[in-house]
Amino acid sequence: MPPREHEHEREPAVDPTDGRVLERNYDYAQKNVRLLSMWYECEPERMLELLAQHNIELSRNDKRQFGWYYRSVQQC
Repeated sequence: MPPREHEHEREPAVDPTDGRVLERNYDYAQKNVRLLSMWYECEPERMLELLAQHNIELSRNDKRQFGWYYRSVQQC
């Protein structure tokens, strides 16, 4: 059976941990680490680690709640 014409035109998989994707999703989550971590099905600490690795700036509210952890991850 010949391959379907459009099979080779599949969209490439999106890496949710890619910096641009992560930053866009953080914006969609209204710059809320807790909400974003629920979307990603991970702990807020893991989400903060990903944000710190990509130097994605935290919202003012997230800085108050998680700034100490975010900064400690960036310094490692």
